[in-house]
Amino acid sequence: MRKSLALQAEMCEEFGACVFDVTLDCEDGAPVGGEAEHAALVVALASLASDKARVAVRVHPVGHPAFEQDVAIIAGKAGNRLCHIMIPKVESVQDVQAACKALDAAGASQLQLQVLIESPAAVHRAFDIAAHPRVQSLSFGLMDFVAAHGGAIPSEGMGIKGQFTHPLVVRAKLEIASACHAWGKVPSHSVVTEFKDSKALQAAARKAAREFGYTRMWSIHPDQIRPILEAFAPSAHEIEIATKIIAAAARVDWAPISFEGKLEDRASYRYYWQVLERAHRTGRKLPQELQGLMETPASLNPRRQVV
Repeated sequence: MRKSLALQAEMCEEFGACVFDVTLDCEDGAPVGGEAEHAALVVALASLASDKARVAVRVHPVGHPAFEQDVAIIAGKAGNRLCHIMIPKVESVQDVQAACKALDAAGASQLQLQVLIESPAAVHRAFDIAAHPRVQSLSFGLMDFVAAHGGAIPSEGMGIKGQFTHPLVVRAKLEIASACHAWGKVPSHSVVTEFKDSKALQAAARKAAREFGYTRMWSIHPDQIRPILEAFAPSAHEIEIATKIIAAAARVDWAPISFEGKLEDRASYRYYWQVLERAHRTGRKLPQELQGLMETPASLNPRRQVV
């Protein structure tokens, strides 16, 4: 955990922005019987992180005996230092409501939730879960999802290739991504465990971003972070085209324009604005002419102006 926070601070300086979150883990990180001590350690680490850091905590599932203790200790003592709380094994909106109640009781009503979808039943309810106003993001828990099928999905379904080809896994990924986009939430792709093969990892991350509609992805090893950022970032050509279109549109107050023989209007402006936002989130350097424009008031922002 300390190494992850140190790496985040280092890359924040390098990119000029915090390009990934660090999620401190209580669900699988705490030894049985040592949950309270581990939660206290997480509080100490989160409290020492810099103001620029984006630190989250994954607590135990809502039904676990240590859940309320986790929330009371972590959200109660370090809630103001966290960007969100991660709730694993969410099965229904009722689980989300229970988590919100616990956070509110701990005095952390400002904290948003990110949730892990890890079972067939949870996938079935993904749209309802994504609709909850406190839910910020849905993540796909690949390994628990496969295990929840009682051997009906072979172990290859957890691998770097099988997770993109097995029909049940593919269906789950698409349902989660679609639910997030329907409600304006962030779909976060599952881990790739083969962390030593950077080319295969980057190919998987690109597939998740370009074919499955995911806008974030989990890493389980520091070596995975740069390949994931590279895969999720727009290409230099995409950034160049988006820059030209948005700059031209801004000059005419977002009226329609002709660009390279094609009509561009507010529908496409929203898309190209999102390309530039994605470039910023992944640490790409934006042209000087757009750095000020990205901070313009709502009346000049095509994404906010037209919904």
